[in-house]
Amino acid sequence: MNGAESLVRSLVDSGVDTCFTNPGTSEMHFVAALDHVAGMRSVLALFEGVATGAADGYYRMARKPACTLLHLGPGLANGIANLHNTKKANSSVVNIVGEHAETHRKLDAPLMSDIQGLARPVSHWVHTSERAEDVGKAGADAVQAARTGAGQIATLILPSDTAWNEGGEVHVAGEPPARDPMDPAMLEKAAKALDGEDTLLLLGGEALSAENLELAGKIAVKTGCKLLSEWSNQRLERGAGRVVINRVPYPIDIALKELEPYKKVVLVGARAPIGFFAYPGKPAVLTREGCEIVELAGASGDLDAVLDALVSATGADGCEPVLAERKEVDMPTGKNNPDTIAQALAATIPQDAIVVDESLTTGRAFFPDTAGTPPHTWINNCGGSIGYSLPVSIGCAVACPDRKVMALVGDGSAMYTVQSLWTMAREELDITVLIMSNGSYQILRGELTNVGVQNPGPRAVDMLSLDRPALDWVSMAKGMGVDGVRVEQADDLTRAIEHGLETKGPYLIEVVI
Repeated sequence: MNGAESLVRSLVDSGVDTCFTNPGTSEMHFVAALDHVAGMRSVLALFEGVATGAADGYYRMARKPACTLLHLGPGLANGIANLHNTKKANSSVVNIVGEHAETHRKLDAPLMSDIQGLARPVSHWVHTSERAEDVGKAGADAVQAARTGAGQIATLILPSDTAWNEGGEVHVAGEPPARDPMDPAMLEKAAKALDGEDTLLLLGGEALSAENLELAGKIAVKTGCKLLSEWSNQRLERGAGRVVINRVPYPIDIALKELEPYKKVVLVGARAPIGFFAYPGKPAVLTREGCEIVELAGASGDLDAVLDALVSATGADGCEPVLAERKEVDMPTGKNNPDTIAQALAATIPQDAIVVDESLTTGRAFFPDTAGTPPHTWINNCGGSIGYSLPVSIGCAVACPDRKVMALVGDGSAMYTVQSLWTMAREELDITVLIMSNGSYQILRGELTNVGVQNPGPRAVDMLSLDRPALDWVSMAKGMGVDGVRVEQADDLTRAIEHGLETKGPYLIEVVI
């Protein structure tokens, strides 16, 4: 058995059965091993940022890591933007990155680079295998590292000679390490802090499961505290029959106003609220001056146990949480705008849908109208590097083939990873893509104002406009095997979404705004 085969077998035996890949020469023995080892699904991407983003989405829904297969340093570099998002989301991924054989590294070949140096900022664990005999164990160790805490990124660098040499041995990852323990003193402090409408329970990470939101809802009924989530969440369960939770707003002025009433904030799986960016004359910390922050549990804690203990500590065991009611929504009419698009979504989101949201400025209106739709999962970009939603949708669809996936994405963001459409078509994934087509980087036009530029000139505006030529999304989609339609009216949008959801495989809707 060569090293590559021992690695594939070790990954499969450790529970990693999906690989998102864009391989090159140095990874060919891993590719060949896929034919010799049953149990590993390999999904080809035409760009490494699609592969890494898909692995993120896979973990968010499957709750187990997938692996990526990337070609040397440049391949890893192409995937780093979505690995940044993956790390911020606390998703678990195992990267396999090819490397030159040891004898070739000395020659400084054209593709030679510092792979470890590239990997470290977006990895929790980095290792280079130097012998075929050690590759299987390194693979099992990578899986073990990836399953630590809420989820980590492990990067295993695989020189080609260790892949082709004989002597490989199969190893299996151990049980995931225990989660961070809860501090009983902090539990008591948190329970005392939650004592009225001027207190906030701020949730993130796994605290946003349907079961944990129900526990948080009990605490809110008992104590009178308010509930909010972070602006960006790895995974949020919402819809009719679930506890309603809104997000800390993205626009800094609105966020400051929203958080100003709270004198005490208890954090469970969330960080204390801060702005996305620094702005002239505005604070970076979004809570009021003098606000008491109680950090009960971070993302790596056992949040199920933490919230269960907080229910008991606040005496909320017998309380019934307030749940969202099912609301039927009429088909909207008129031109597409954020409000009518929100109505169209509210009228069409199906039971158990997975909504991957990168709609940025347009999507800020979506949450209130969609709170009463059938139960569904809502996924956000936690790292802010755009071009995440189309790849993440691929991973979600691979992990949950029985659920409809809806990708909401701005036209500027979608161009970063447009190659995703090809993989959706090749794998026949059930994804309905809504491109919010306003012909600009609209979020950056707002940021010009936020940083104090009141009257941008024509060259500044030109740098934020996506025209000359205009993007033709339906043609681009068809060129990669995805059928689509362009809509300007809200009633046409509703019908297009319904058609997309009824269609087997991917479907793209260009939503002209």
